[in-house]
Amino acid sequence: MSSPSKRREMDVMKLMMGDYKVEMINDGMNEFYVEFNGPRDSPYQGGVWKIRVELPDAYPYKSPSIGFVNKIFHPNVDEMSGSVCLDVINQTWSPMFDLVNVFEVFLPQLLLYPNPTDPLNGEAAALMMRDRQVYEQKVKEYCARYAKPEDVGKQEEEESSDEEVSEDEYGSSDEEVAGHADP
Repeated sequence: MSSPSKRREMDVMKLMMGDYKVEMINDGMNEFYVEFNGPRDSPYQGGVWKIRVELPDAYPYKSPSIGFVNKIFHPNVDEMSGSVCLDVINQTWSPMFDLVNVFEVFLPQLLLYPNPTDPLNGEAAALMMRDRQVYEQKVKEYCARYAKPEDVGKQEEEESSDEEVSEDEYGSSDEEVAGHADP
């Protein structure tokens, strides 16, 4: 278990053998998606997020890069990029931690106990400090709109199909292209 690559493989396998749906991005074990459920007894309960995980070559000595693919309203998550501001992952990471810790401890703690004094999403932080009830309502609206369990796997398919244009969308066919002959 001395090499980082063996540790990487073991950590990814532990995640796959747990209750997590893991989808590899490439052939290697460096990039993948993990389905993450919002913690119980929180406004995020019932939401499901696709989390992009990138493991650096120096993993586990260097922390993984974690980001939400679908939108989430949270003071410590950048709404546009999905980047996570999480002290344990970004600054105090230790090789003693593994990927299961990220999904069973760090991310649930982040959602249960947001830190509005160190925001990546200023709007969420300000709303949370000003009116907790309205903030929680907006979190639930985002969950209903962007984190439905049935939509998590479809997001990439929709993004790639946007580029493909079918003839049906424009109501045209080869016969109509020539137009009508003048009488």
